[in-house]
Amino acid sequence: SSTNSHFIRTITLENVCLAMISIQQRPCLHDSLSVCLHSDPIIITVQAFVQDNSMVPLSMTHQSLYVTTERQVVIAAVILGGVYVLIIFEIVHRTLAAMLGSLAALAALAMIGDRPSLSTVVEWIDYETLALLFGMMILVAIFSETGFFDYCAVKAYQLSRGKVWPMIIILCLIAAILSAFLDNVTTMMLFTPVTIRLCEVLNLDPRHVLIAEVIFTNIGGAATAVGDPPNVIIVSNQDLRKSGIDFASFTGYMFLGICLVLFTSFPFLRLLYWNKKLYNKESSEIVELRHEIRVWRQTAQRISPASREETAVKCLLMQKVLNLESVLRKQLKTFQRQISQEDKNWENNIQELHKKNRITDRVLLVKCISVLGVVIFMFFLNSFVPSIHLELGWIAIFGALWLLVLADIQDFEIILHRVEWATLLFFAALFVLMEALAQLQLIDYIGVQTALLIKAVPEEQRLAMAIILVMWVSALASSLIDNIPFTATMVRGNGTLIGASANVVCAGIAEQHGYGFSFMEFFRLGFPMMLMTCTIGMCYLLATIIGLGWTL
Repeated sequence: SSTNSHFIRTITLENVCLAMISIQQRPCLHDSLSVCLHSDPIIITVQAFVQDNSMVPLSMTHQSLYVTTERQVVIAAVILGGVYVLIIFEIVHRTLAAMLGSLAALAALAMIGDRPSLSTVVEWIDYETLALLFGMMILVAIFSETGFFDYCAVKAYQLSRGKVWPMIIILCLIAAILSAFLDNVTTMMLFTPVTIRLCEVLNLDPRHVLIAEVIFTNIGGAATAVGDPPNVIIVSNQDLRKSGIDFASFTGYMFLGICLVLFTSFPFLRLLYWNKKLYNKESSEIVELRHEIRVWRQTAQRISPASREETAVKCLLMQKVLNLESVLRKQLKTFQRQISQEDKNWENNIQELHKKNRITDRVLLVKCISVLGVVIFMFFLNSFVPSIHLELGWIAIFGALWLLVLADIQDFEIILHRVEWATLLFFAALFVLMEALAQLQLIDYIGVQTALLIKAVPEEQRLAMAIILVMWVSALASSLIDNIPFTATMVRGNGTLIGASANVVCAGIAEQHGYGFSFMEFFRLGFPMMLMTCTIGMCYLLATIIGLGWTL
């Protein structure tokens, strides 16, 4: 840093004195986009109040820190890389990693002289997304009390006739279709409990099925203008709407491309799962016992021994865990079985499942379906009639409150315990982190470099190069950071676990049920799928825009 000006000026003040000091900043040392340096003069206003006429000495110092855009981008990249190291190697929980990353990004902004206030940082958080997540979590928590998810699992099992891959394809296809009309997060909140229960019935590992579902949810969400928040951002942009990109043109053009991507993704998914053991290597009894142990241990760990009663409850839960572990060890010693890749007695199993998994509260089910139907209808109405001025978050909150009143929940704390508070906090920290990285010029720098590469190409080839570069840069960048800053043209968000909101929500719900999956487990399947789907999307864009001359 360097001192631009340092002066001591004596000012005579009567009752009220106003000193206006204009400081001309010296020329920038670097030709960059640094937010710290401007060519305009800095105007400092000093206002003082005194009781009598006196001479008041005033000393003022102005300092500027010279940090180029390149250095800011390097700092932002190091912070983002550090967050990824924490998440990939599971050094800390992903929520804590996002909080540490956001704190480091804010510290970097303060070091370069662009210190945001607390109110500014709070405004960076997308409260509409958090409200949507919270409201849908409440709705799903009450919905699960009806036994509807178990009933759906039995029906899906019956439809697939006990075969694993037809069941996976059916679930992925339904998830993709629903996500084209619903928000991806909402779709995964509804589908994750059903999938987990169904996999428990079939003695499958739910993690592989959930990863496949969330990938196809992200693909299907790109098909329409209401499938995902980035799509809404595109069709809501006034400049783009003036150029002809409205709801109908966007949906019509994207729907055809996504159908092509969708049906080519199923064979590729089967290829990725070729050597994976979808079935658990142990009997369903042992798997269920292991799952029960995990759930009881998580429940015990969530209890903070603030009182003597809570300490006693926690000790009882840990004792139950020890007893179950003893039973598990005995079962493992006598365990001998072979895994069947196809259920031969699926018809008999369906009859047994119908007896054990049925609708437990039909009145509550009617209330839940009614409220959820109104909420989904309002989602559509909000998309087509924006003049109602009711955001998705508020719709979900009102629906949750309405259902809480209708359901007459006696123990409200049980419902609150099912809310994924860690996921909500993760998103809040992620919003702060992404906005701070944007303030550090990371996203702008990527955009500028992409534009320079496009301009370096001859003019007759510039459109094709622009399509290829913008798509791949957007897809790769949005797989590393949240996909709202980067709205890719065809398929986005499948690359990594934190690339899309639905990925994180699915991982959080699965973790609550005892089936959490890590960053690398998702990456090994999600990243190859992202590369394949983007390749298909790129070919579609080149064929339609360059080859056929289509325009939106």
